[in-house]
Amino acid sequence: MNIYELLPIRLLVEAAYTVVTGISDILEPLAGGFSAALAVIVLTVLVRAVLIPVGVSQVRAGITRKRLAPKISELQKKHKKQPELMQQKIMELYKEENASPFAGCLPVLAQMPVLMAVYGLFINATIDGHANELLGHTLFGLPLGTSFVKLLGAGDLTGTAITVYLILVVLIAVVAGFSRHLLTPATPETPTAPPAKNGADAPAMPDLSGVMKTLSFMPFLTAIFALFVPLAAALYLATTTTWTLGERLVLNNLLGANEPRSEATTPVSG
Repeated sequence: MNIYELLPIRLLVEAAYTVVTGISDILEPLAGGFSAALAVIVLTVLVRAVLIPVGVSQVRAGITRKRLAPKISELQKKHKKQPELMQQKIMELYKEENASPFAGCLPVLAQMPVLMAVYGLFINATIDGHANELLGHTLFGLPLGTSFVKLLGAGDLTGTAITVYLILVVLIAVVAGFSRHLLTPATPETPTAPPAKNGADAPAMPDLSGVMKTLSFMPFLTAIFALFVPLAAALYLATTTTWTLGERLVLNNLLGANEPRSEATTPVSG
C-alpha cells in the first residue's frame, strides 16, 4: 500500500505542493531558473519553523534526563542485584519528578506525518492526479526529479552533477558530525529486568541508550541516502539537517541545556 494514498497524507502533500509552487512563482522574477530549488529550501524552513515546539520538547526532555541521571545511576548501583526493584524505583523517580522516560518521543512521532508529506512532495511524480511540475525544474541544469544514482546508471553524470551532489553530501555529513559531537546526550544504561516471577506486570524502565546511539548515526546515513533520492529531496534533506543543528544549538542555549550539572545530588529513597 502506498502511504501517500492515505487521505491525511495525500491532503498534506497537496497542500505542500500548492505552497511550494506558489513560492516558486513569487521567486521566479528574482531568481529565474533557481526559483524552484529556492522554493524547496524556503518550504523546508517554513515547515521546520512551525515544528519548533517539537524541538523545545526534545531539549526539555534532554534537560530532564541530564538532571535525573545522577539519581538514576545511584538507584542502579543500589539495586543492581535486584533489577526488578531497580526499574520500579526508577519509574517511581520519574513519577515523583513529574517526568517520563519517553518525554520528547511522542512529539517527534507526531511530526512524522508532516515531514513525510513534505518529503513525498519531492519523490512523487504525480500530485492530485497531475504531473508534479516541481520535479521538472532544474538546478544548474540538473532536473530536480532525478538523482545521483540515476544519472550514474544512465551514464549522464557530469562535472556539474558531481559538484552539486558532493556539496550536498559533504554539507550533510559535516552537519551530522557537529550534531553528533555537540548534541548527543548521555543516556544512563539500564539493565533489562528478567520476567517477573509472580507473573505480574512490573513497571519497566526502557533502556534508551541503544536507541540514542543509533539515532546519533542517522544523519550520516542521510548523507548517503541523499545520493539515491531526487535532487529536490536531497535539497530538503540538506536544509532540514542544517536547520536541526542550528535550532538545537539555539534552544540549548536559551533553555539552559548547556549549563553544567550540579555534582551535589539529593539522595533518593528506596
